[in-house]
Amino acid sequence: MSALPWLLMMLLVFVPAFGSAVAVAYPTVKAGQPLVFPRDHGAHPDYRTEWWYITGWVNPDSAQPLGVQITFFRSRPGIGEANRSPFAARQLLFAHVAIADPRAGKLVHDQRAGRVGFGIIGAATETTNVWIDDWSLALAGDRYRARIKAKDFTVDLTFSPTQPILLQGDAGFSRKGQRPGQASYYYSQPQLIIDGRITYRGAPMQVGGSAWLDHEWSSEVMDEGVQGWDWVGLNFADGTALMAFQMRKPDGTVLWRAGTRRSAHGATQPIEGSGIRFESRRLWRSARSGAQYPVAMRLHAGNESYELEPLFDDQELDARTSVGAIYWEGAVRVMKEGQLIGRGYLELTGYWQRLRF
Repeated sequence: MSALPWLLMMLLVFVPAFGSAVAVAYPTVKAGQPLVFPRDHGAHPDYRTEWWYITGWVNPDSAQPLGVQITFFRSRPGIGEANRSPFAARQLLFAHVAIADPRAGKLVHDQRAGRVGFGIIGAATETTNVWIDDWSLALAGDRYRARIKAKDFTVDLTFSPTQPILLQGDAGFSRKGQRPGQASYYYSQPQLIIDGRITYRGAPMQVGGSAWLDHEWSSEVMDEGVQGWDWVGLNFADGTALMAFQMRKPDGTVLWRAGTRRSAHGATQPIEGSGIRFESRRLWRSARSGAQYPVAMRLHAGNESYELEPLFDDQELDARTSVGAIYWEGAVRVMKEGQLIGRGYLELTGYWQRLRF
């Protein structure tokens, strides 16, 4: 890293600040709380967990399409709250970036982590502006810009909206379990237009494509009985957008599931309960972690069914040095009756170990 050595960064994350730990009462996500923009584009530091998640396809119709994933996580760990030291770990920020390249046959990725502070690491509250040294994601006007200098590539991309913000769940209140507190505030920006440059394999490439952004914050996302989740964010060629997820127990049964479809004409339809079903079509086992993932799926959403086919199988992401997990996050094609009708990303967590925040 240019401003802080990696070893120092890890010490800033994992060494407690003077041993100060206090009980923290995190705010509860509640129904009926309207999201207000641009404020809610920004960070919500009182809540325990938050993320800004961009997934997309670049040069999708070329002979060598790529998937791109850019993620910033914020965490309030509940230590150092009463400590006035600037080194106190009141807020942590994690980030990872990945390129899904079929030629490489696996994800090319990098990750960072550190304590918020000193102007080197931060998350603004007024609007989206998160950064770890020279990694950043910021919103200017209505366009996002991501600038990442990773180990094996660089990214400088803008993401421009073509549709209004999509509020998930009940006007942005997205339930994740049976208890009222098991919920998040959650909105998406589907059908973003990608424009910019990726420097990869020693060559700069001007790229275009489409992306999906999720921004979500919560204090209690998962029930203790949940092993992990499956999630998709899909951009269809006709302008339709679809998000769906399910929370799985260790035995594979589903504790909670929901989704949202927005038509090309702007009509939004929540889909709940048995209206969402993920059906495994093909399994792939990682030689590195031993985890087995259902990388090809049939997704049932309301009255429609879609086949999800991965850009390639090995899109496993090892993020143990940032968020402490190994999971599958992959570019997928959306097929119906043998025809390509959309593209998006599929996320599969809890197949390596139970996902813990």
